[in-house]
Amino acid sequence: MRSERVTVTLPAELVAEARDAVARGSSASLSAYVAEAVQARQDRDASLATLASLYGGPPPADELDAARRSLRPRHSACVG
Repeated sequence: MRSERVTVTLPAELVAEARDAVARGSSASLSAYVAEAVQARQDRDASLATLASLYGGPPPADELDAARRSLRPRHSACVG
């Protein structure tokens, strides 16, 4: 994929958290972190558009809430 340099302005807290993620090794670079976030947003928007086409409009809020709850990680299953 071709890359393009852009300039964005972000809240300092978000930049600090992104830099921390890079320092921890969670992402290769700040650019990679931001690219992953943009991709996640685009994937979410595409999923919501698919749901809207299936429902003939936005899915009901209660069904979205139920889906979000079912997709949350269960902390009790984590081994630490």
